[in-house]
Amino acid sequence: MKKIQPVDEEIRFEQNEIIVSKTDLKGKITYANDVFCRVAEMDTTEVIGQPHSIIRHPDMPRSVFKLLWDTIQSSNEIFAYVKNMSATGKYYWVIAHVTPSKDPRGNICGYHSNRRMPSDKGIQEIEALYAELRRLEKSVSNRKDGLKLGSDHIDSMLASMGKAYDEFIWSTGEQ
Repeated sequence: MKKIQPVDEEIRFEQNEIIVSKTDLKGKITYANDVFCRVAEMDTTEVIGQPHSIIRHPDMPRSVFKLLWDTIQSSNEIFAYVKNMSATGKYYWVIAHVTPSKDPRGNICGYHSNRRMPSDKGIQEIEALYAELRRLEKSVSNRKDGLKLGSDHIDSMLASMGKAYDEFIWSTGEQ
């Protein structure tokens, strides 16, 4: 897979559109709807079987993805702002609702994500936090230590607010 260079050009989609994808337990895409493909500027054959990180933008803090994965792997849902990158390097913001999918016995068998266009106010509010998380993550040479710094910052921020992560997300411009 070729490395995509980010470009400072935003892709927007309609407020009434929902980006949908499903993955297996390891995060490989098993389903992507037409809105996903159009916004990511890829067709279905290019995304099915690929890791969901195929659309990961380098501006996304690793600590946010750690929080996301820790949450869904513990059988809980999460809402999160995510900045993604299309096949041409353009970016697009989403407010993602990620849930574990379960088999008839209640075991997690994959993950499902619905994403919609977030408000501009919500994006503005989250960008400062994400910049700080990236700064912390890059402030040390050891990536694992950087991830811990970012994760600790999120935990400390939430504790000081007395909020869970989802409550924090919905306290931004997404009301």
